[in-house]
Amino acid sequence: MAEDLVVTPYDAMHAEGMGDWRFLLGVLVARFDTGTPAAGAALATAIVAAGHRLHHHPALDLRSDHVVVRTHTESVDGVTQRDLDLARVVSELADEAGATARPELVSSLELAIDTVDADAIRPFWQAVLGLQANARGDLLDPDGHLPSLWFQEMDPPRTDRNRIHFDITVPHDVAEERLAAALAAGGRLVSDRRAPAFWVLADVEGNEICICTWQNRSSSGGPGAGR
Repeated sequence: MAEDLVVTPYDAMHAEGMGDWRFLLGVLVARFDTGTPAAGAALATAIVAAGHRLHHHPALDLRSDHVVVRTHTESVDGVTQRDLDLARVVSELADEAGATARPELVSSLELAIDTVDADAIRPFWQAVLGLQANARGDLLDPDGHLPSLWFQEMDPPRTDRNRIHFDITVPHDVAEERLAAALAAGGRLVSDRRAPAFWVLADVEGNEICICTWQNRSSSGGPGAGR
């Protein structure tokens, strides 16, 4: 069915009515500030009802003053027309409720480990963190509370830099602002060779993090793109 075809990040972000949403790691994400727990609960209830009508259910994170909504199509592990349709309905509900969209505040955090043998170390990290492995061998929290963990094959092993780093995926339109803030706070640019897919930064002690976006990526989403 056409509605189950994967939509590219570019097409999703340029589709009509998607101004409240950002594409992060194969998922559409939006945040709506509601002001009070009661207002947030009312909006969340309306979103659940919309999901029932559309037979497509988003993930909801209800906080005291805002609601975060995430949607993707699990059967194809990506964003489809179903998600775009749901996103537009959610935005309409949020607007009717007087909630304020804050797309600049959404993000997704991953951890990455450089390794010469992912199969040898994966069981330890899966056990100690209580995560589940997907088909690619990435480790995920089924409840979405913990960062996902992916393994970057390195042969020979890297000895001049840290073996564990963070990946923070942010909206494409705030990435350079986040980069500038990190550099102003004492960070160092290690590499921008793959920008705007990602910039590699380090603190003054050499601990690294990548600021990532969907742009110029080799795939539509999923943990880790390599460095």
